[in-house]
Amino acid sequence: MKKEKKLEIFIDGGSRGNPGHGACAAAFFDGKGSLIEEEGKDLGHCTNNFAEYNGLVLALSAAARLGAAELKIFSDSELLVKQFNGEYKIKDAALKILMAEIKELAAGFKSVTLSHVPRSRNRHADKLVNNILDNAKNSPPRTFSERAKVRGPSPAKTPAKERRQGLYQPKLF
Repeated sequence: MKKEKKLEIFIDGGSRGNPGHGACAAAFFDGKGSLIEEEGKDLGHCTNNFAEYNGLVLALSAAARLGAAELKIFSDSELLVKQFNGEYKIKDAALKILMAEIKELAAGFKSVTLSHVPRSRNRHADKLVNNILDNAKNSPPRTFSERAKVRGPSPAKTPAKERRQGLYQPKLF
């Protein structure tokens, strides 16, 4: 695949229930508006905001793999956009940790802009998220050992301080 220097990326995240089963996705377009890549991730049980944030983590991680330098990212989550741009404070401790990771990833690019778009302009990423959630709903339940492989180490193996504060989140990407 040709590595693009400038990308437009549409991201989305959502959960069915809040919290509920969640997923995130990103659609990558070149400078001519052609779709060049799609990425998605089943997040398991999470909040809608956690899923939206992870859509941005997914986009930044994938854009780095694609060799991009300049990113124009679009989201239908006004909260995510305003928190990323420093217009709103982040009150949730887990989201503060994710935003620190997002800022670190974003620093690896020449430029990153995150802009709000109405849901009607974010249909591609929204469809990807819903496909992931539909497939998860229709797939057979996993055995305990299969769930453990997906979710990572058990909370008993994480630092006690993280468990007490409710901050433990297995590495997603």
